[in-house]
Amino acid sequence: MREMSSMMGDVKEVLIPSEEIQAKLREIGGFITEDYRENPPLLVGVLRGAVVVLGDLMRNVDLPCEIDFMDISSYGAGTSSSGVVRILKDLEEDITDRHVLIVEDIIDSGLTLSYLTRALLARKPASLEIFALLTKPSRRKVETRVKYLGFEIPDEFVVGYGLDYGGAYRNLPDICVLRPEVFGGG
Repeated sequence: MREMSSMMGDVKEVLIPSEEIQAKLREIGGFITEDYRENPPLLVGVLRGAVVVLGDLMRNVDLPCEIDFMDISSYGAGTSSSGVVRILKDLEEDITDRHVLIVEDIIDSGLTLSYLTRALLARKPASLEIFALLTKPSRRKVETRVKYLGFEIPDEFVVGYGLDYGGAYRNLPDICVLRPEVFGGG
């Protein structure tokens, strides 16, 4: 296991510090609390990247929230979407007539989220909305309406706060730009 200090050696820059992330989650948690006051949502985390943000987000929502998870892949081992979307783990909860809030770490091409949205809408939820911590609009291939958005970021390969490269770096507390030489981009 690599130490945090050695992982930071692979970082080009801290793009969004932990304090800014937490402030944004408090703000959005307040919006979610107000919007869902009468109908607490089922929070659906998209594994694995959304685990960290889901945990922190739900602590900022002042409602009795339930959670479930889906594992969906369109990346493989690379740094960009393959365009082929697969469900690796499906929901355990029935979402028919429930208010559902998808919790996503990052929207890149939009292909995975578009697929997920269509798949969940087919299950007839009462409502379906999306929270994404990060978005990279310059990479978008499919537009998706996001109700709650944390940060818009440039086209950089980012890690930390749940985001990974090859399974590593998820435990960095900040959103960081990875040095291109680490992932073969430079």
